[in-house]
Amino acid sequence: MSRNNSRRDQSRSRNSNSNSRGPKSSNGNSRPTGRKPFKRKEQDNDSKYVTKTKANVAGGDNNVRLNRFLANAGICSRREADDLIAAGLVEVNGKVVQEMGYKVAPRDKVRFNGSEIRREAKVYYVLNKPKGFITTTNDPKARKTVMDLMAQTGPERIYPVGRLDRQTTGVLLFTNDGDFAKRLTHPSHGARKVYDVTLDKNLDLKDFHAIAEGLELNDGPIKVDDIAFVEGKDRNHVGVVLHSGRNRIVRRIFEHLGYTVTKLDRSVFAGITKKNLRRGQWRKLNPKEVNTLMMH
Repeated sequence: MSRNNSRRDQSRSRNSNSNSRGPKSSNGNSRPTGRKPFKRKEQDNDSKYVTKTKANVAGGDNNVRLNRFLANAGICSRREADDLIAAGLVEVNGKVVQEMGYKVAPRDKVRFNGSEIRREAKVYYVLNKPKGFITTTNDPKARKTVMDLMAQTGPERIYPVGRLDRQTTGVLLFTNDGDFAKRLTHPSHGARKVYDVTLDKNLDLKDFHAIAEGLELNDGPIKVDDIAFVEGKDRNHVGVVLHSGRNRIVRRIFEHLGYTVTKLDRSVFAGITKKNLRRGQWRKLNPKEVNTLMMH
């Protein structure tokens, strides 16, 4: 073996032994191999924006998502709240939050467009709606709305659960609880509704059975849960039970068969009645009624 080959073999041996011991620290001591753990850069305390933190995502029992907080405060719907958050219009404790899913703690201060939003106690009301009032929170034509009838309920920003058309009377619920309202009006849940219907003429038996069996309207099939003539009255008075929340659905069922609804009154909505309430009167729901509604 030549002298040069011997030196190359000794060099390879030294390099191999050095790698097996691992890199050395600045003081010469060996330390384990592997990449140094990545240290996340802390958020600047003076930053105007809030970023996601593990604690915030986990939240507590009383923490709620920011979009839900805005919806429950009556500012807008959850979907609209997401847009407001993304646009940078919402602040939590003085910092803009643009993170979807951010959770608000009970002591957090939330501002929208510079104004502080306060948590409101959940409230629930029932109104015996009279004719001539539009079910909306604001009407650009300055017509009478159901909110005019609810003006003295309290400081909470309430809104109607679902709607009744202008000429329909009866049970209409109000709340500032967005989740509650969504659950009662969502098609997959469909709160049970009972209507007292007065027609311009007697309902023919074949049409009675056609409604009971189901009809095909221009926006799809519809089947009532029950239909019956009102005992002791002429056959132009009918009771209808259904879960559908489609627009003007009761009127359209009878119009489809050539009848005109001259009077329409909702007597029951999700188990809540207008008993002991005159037209235009409202009352607060009691805890038992609220608990019943929560089970829908």
